[in-house]
Amino acid sequence: MDRPISRRDFIDGVSVGVGAVALGPWATGRQVAGGLVQPPRGGYPPALTGLRGSHPGSFEVFHALRDGRFWSTAPNVEPSGEEYDLVVVGAGISGLAAAHYTRMANPTATVLILDNHDDFGGHAKRNEFSHGGRTYLGYGGTQSIESPAPYSAVAKALITALGIEVSRYPTHYDARLHRAHGLRSAIFFDKATFGADKLVRGSEERIDAALVAEAPLSEAARRDLRRLATEPFDPYPGETSGAKKAKLAKMSYAAFITKVWRLDEAVARVFQSRTHSLFGAGIDAVPAQDAFGLGMPGFQGMGLEVGPGPGQNHDSIRSPEADRYFFHFPDGNATIARLLVRRLVPGAMPGHTAIDVVTAKADYGELDQPGSPVRIRLSSPVVRVRHQGEPAAARSVEVTYVAGEALKSVRAKTVILACWHAPIPFLCPELPAEQKKALSFAIKIPLIYTNVLIRNWQSFKRLGISRVQFPNAFYSSIGLDAPVSIGGYRHPRNPAEPIVLHLSRAVCKPGYPIRDQHRLGRIELYSMPFEELERRTREQLGLVLGPGGFDPAGDILGITVNRWPHGYAYQYNSLWDDFWFRGEEGPCAVARRRFGRIAIANSDSAAYSYTDAAIDHAHRAVGELQGLS
Repeated sequence: MDRPISRRDFIDGVSVGVGAVALGPWATGRQVAGGLVQPPRGGYPPALTGLRGSHPGSFEVFHALRDGRFWSTAPNVEPSGEEYDLVVVGAGISGLAAAHYTRMANPTATVLILDNHDDFGGHAKRNEFSHGGRTYLGYGGTQSIESPAPYSAVAKALITALGIEVSRYPTHYDARLHRAHGLRSAIFFDKATFGADKLVRGSEERIDAALVAEAPLSEAARRDLRRLATEPFDPYPGETSGAKKAKLAKMSYAAFITKVWRLDEAVARVFQSRTHSLFGAGIDAVPAQDAFGLGMPGFQGMGLEVGPGPGQNHDSIRSPEADRYFFHFPDGNATIARLLVRRLVPGAMPGHTAIDVVTAKADYGELDQPGSPVRIRLSSPVVRVRHQGEPAAARSVEVTYVAGEALKSVRAKTVILACWHAPIPFLCPELPAEQKKALSFAIKIPLIYTNVLIRNWQSFKRLGISRVQFPNAFYSSIGLDAPVSIGGYRHPRNPAEPIVLHLSRAVCKPGYPIRDQHRLGRIELYSMPFEELERRTREQLGLVLGPGGFDPAGDILGITVNRWPHGYAYQYNSLWDDFWFRGEEGPCAVARRRFGRIAIANSDSAAYSYTDAAIDHAHRAVGELQGLS
């Protein structure tokens, strides 16, 4: 367990999470606990392992600003003399798309993009591992081009303009590889929850007789699990589909199982983590109506109509068109970010197609060159955005950011805040009180996406598994990287080859209201050092794969933990958000209003954690600023 692995950017992980704050209220975290925690300019961020995502050096400045500690010890602001047509705060997909749309509308426009991270892409993060002269890719955030609803014409047009042919995805995805090796999904029942540690092939998405027979459950619980999956029970006979959905929208799926079906609580525990990947919480905090939309069992006798209902979340009923509009790159939607960067700063990304970009190595030294019409300035946390004069009459906006140990300012005709909503009231205190309140409502979902390069996947072959779901464990899922080969990038086909594993965790606290779960999860993530995350990773992999011959000390070649205390956008939930049940649009409509020369663009603007929302609202924000001279 203590054998060292590749983590080149990580030194003294125990103290790094809190050490930067101790240096001073506005310290950037570049020198903490005696070692570098943020790579120097000119490094190659995708290849860094260890603690990534919201990495040390990316968040300390804002925490000091939030806590009212920043300005008391900050140095004087140094005007840089730089002026731009547009400054974008945030180099995620929404910020990059906003720069793209601005340049499309005005090819001579000058744009500066500022970001607090050492890499562009926001949550669309690329992870690279090198071993034996070969590069292995993983996605550290946004996974795929997908959405429960059809992509808008605007979002589709951008995907097409970037050269991505979504319809060709089946030619890149090897749908037969796992079946050819006899691999399938499995559930790992843990001893603390179910009385025994047991790996059972099967999936909670399709409860079959073999899974019921093998699961370490009491006879009563087995019987109840079988009933939930097969019995045509209708607890509300004679009521319309709409009336039934209204009831389901007001109860959790856990309550539906235990209080409506009156089944053994062990049955609910089997499904507890099923909703983690979509809602960042378990079935105790997810409406039963949404569980129906996700195809979970128990509704087969209710005669519910497929389609939106009261309180229906976006995830609930998928459109057939949306199901077809899917594409997964080996680095997830980091490819979209890289293709946008290629358009904005051509010298930073070699190649010409959406195929060759997968293996292209970005030149980070080209991102912020004097004279370039678009400049992307990383490791530059913004701390203030304010109009030069009264917002209604101002002709420019001043943007102040941290540059090393200094504070610099630039001027812009317009600004787009493409960061997430929560920091905006602190960055822009002049906003109306109503808008600041609406912005603060957009609490993010805390997540961990961990990528692990292992020496081979023989243990998966011996156990006959490709992906494991954990109803109750540190990680809720562990799986082999998707078998996608594009251009010069080839997915490993032989179990003797190294491969990337993807592990995910939604940091939730069952029993609390969902927004409180997210707040508590965020605190847990910020207080957890990398060494604990590494140990948890090794332990869980050893527990489930050890019987297949996996050695966590010798078979792990590298670990990258993508920590996202402020992860995906919060999507409104009918259990907790009354306005959504009433059919109202919610706080995001107020939060995204243009304020003078400042517009707002991100997935929070839609309360919808998908890439198409980030693109759509970038397009909207650019349109709102058109005509301002």
